[in-house]
Amino acid sequence: MEMAPEDEGNHQHQPNRLGEMAYRNMKERLIRGAFSPGDKLTIRAVSEMLDVSSTPARDAINRLVIDGALIYSGPKTVIVPHLRLSDLEEITQMRLALEGLAAALSIKAASEAAIEELELFQAKIDAALDEKRYFDALWHNKEFHFAIYRLSGMPYLLQMIETLWLRVGASFNGLYPEFSETRYGARNHRSAIEALVEKDAAAARAAIENDIRDGFRQMKKISADRDQRNLSRR
Repeated sequence: MEMAPEDEGNHQHQPNRLGEMAYRNMKERLIRGAFSPGDKLTIRAVSEMLDVSSTPARDAINRLVIDGALIYSGPKTVIVPHLRLSDLEEITQMRLALEGLAAALSIKAASEAAIEELELFQAKIDAALDEKRYFDALWHNKEFHFAIYRLSGMPYLLQMIETLWLRVGASFNGLYPEFSETRYGARNHRSAIEALVEKDAAAARAAIENDIRDGFRQMKKISADRDQRNLSRR
């Protein structure tokens, strides 16, 4: 039985669709801090993780290497890279500008429903921190931030912010357990919610910028400690 032209086209495009789905899935995991710097991934591991064949898994890895989110360490193995301090500083400066802008613009669409959603996300973050479920805390942290940024109504701005999170997401793992003990992030998040309730653009920007700076200080410390250890081994 011959394949109908439209069926043949669908069959040919199936690997592309699977590759796109695999890419988006892995990208989201990296953004949310599902992997830590130094983690090694193989095509087989990604294939099993996403329940896809090796072809879409390889396609996803290749695209993430191009994005700079992964680097090859062998023919079939990639590593989640450690950010150099200079890279971390540059990304932080860009995050302050872009995420601060998104937060300031978000007040125009900060409805009661949007505020309730943010409070729900923060409650999930608080519960995860109380139970030392740091992976879950990072997962919901992304939801909290991007719920605010989407309110800006600027999709291109959102894409640029997402690109920065793709590069820095793995480094967010270095925030804990210190952030769980100090609750810097929780305080900043509540300040952001309060600013949105009051429609205060400057306060919303300040809350998000403070959150970014607090996180940067912790990640900078970890980066400096790692660089010092590397120097001592030489």
